Amino acid sequence: MVSVELQGYRRPDGRVGIRNHVVIIPVDDISNEACEAVADKIPAAMALPHPYGRLQYGEDLELHFRTLIGTGRNPNVAAAIVIGIEANWAKRIADGIAETGKPVAWFSIEGQGELETVRQACWKAQEFVQYASELKREPISLSDLTVSIKCGESDTTTGLASCPTVGVVVDRLIDAGATVLFGETSELTGGEHLIANRCVTEEVRTKFMRTYSDYVSFIENQGADLLGSQPTQGNIAGGLSTIEEKAMGNIEKTGTKPVVDVLKPAEAPTRQGLNFMDSSSAAAEHITLMAAGGAVLHFFPTGQGNIVGNPIEPVIKLTGNPKTAAAMREHIDVDVSPLLSFEFNLEQAGDLLFEMMERTVNGRLTVAESLGHREFVLTRLYPSA
Repeated sequence: MVSVELQGYRRPDGRVGIRNHVVIIPVDDISNEACEAVADKIPAAMALPHPYGRLQYGEDLELHFRTLIGTGRNPNVAAAIVIGIEANWAKRIADGIAETGKPVAWFSIEGQGELETVRQACWKAQEFVQYASELKREPISLSDLTVSIKCGESDTTTGLASCPTVGVVVDRLIDAGATVLFGETSELTGGEHLIANRCVTEEVRTKFMRTYSDYVSFIENQGADLLGSQPTQGNIAGGLSTIEEKAMGNIEKTGTKPVVDVLKPAEAPTRQGLNFMDSSSAAAEHITLMAAGGAVLHFFPTGQGNIVGNPIEPVIKLTGNPKTAAAMREHIDVDVSPLLSFEFNLEQAGDLLFEMMERTVNGRLTVAESLGHREFVLTRLYPSA
């Protein structure tokens, strides 16, 4: 294992983050304006607007809460403010975040109006950003990290170069005691048996196959033809004609280690190692769910090129396509295209990505962060009431 020197922020609950954000979380769509007004006045705090949170019910509502609570609980967040139209939901989310021991405050707009809510929240946001500014990085180990992975805008080079490179680093991380999250449920189609065969127990294997089958059955029950959606038009243009071809490349980035658990969307892992999370294959939705599950860093292999980022989880993008590396260089952190021209081998490609991970953990901004990409997209299960 490569010797690395890492620095991070150890939170009151013992988990470790690599960023130090103060976030302002709207409970619902009609509280976005208040959150953004606070962030406008206190620019070191970051609002996370989204379009949902009214008249949701059942598991869809539970996922909504789990995602927003998980976002605030993420170790990359130093402190959080929650604003909602109603007190009970705002308090529920704030209470869930407060279990980590980090500073949290909540406000409801009903009963006092938006202007007074913004005034009070601005005072608290100023207090929190000053608190966060005095927190110091300290030495951490690879075993402290929770990392997530997802590919996007894939082509033939993805399965041949960038995804296998991620797989090398995933294996190294797990050997060092880290936790890694993967998902993209629909994009395992045709290779789901390969993941099932790597599950550590029959219980985990059964849970995985049930999760996968339920996802696929839901899609089939809609009577939808996914051609053009899975694989996407971009995938097809890049030479991937079937979902099975796409799945083989997708699975390459998971490495070779056993799958230790199966998680619901936005659920935090409890077992060290490689965890599967039931999740969308849409880039921004996927990374939002992974961040809510506690991932502090994301590896994103791409072929045709993708520009996605996330407000709280840095996204490291890599490509094996030399045209993408040249034409979209402002969106690519690591170019592994020399792997396909035999200028270096897979282990050396892994070394490049591993070095970039170390630099990013220690504070280097990813290209997505430097460009201000903060895609925060919630997953919905069904329409509101």
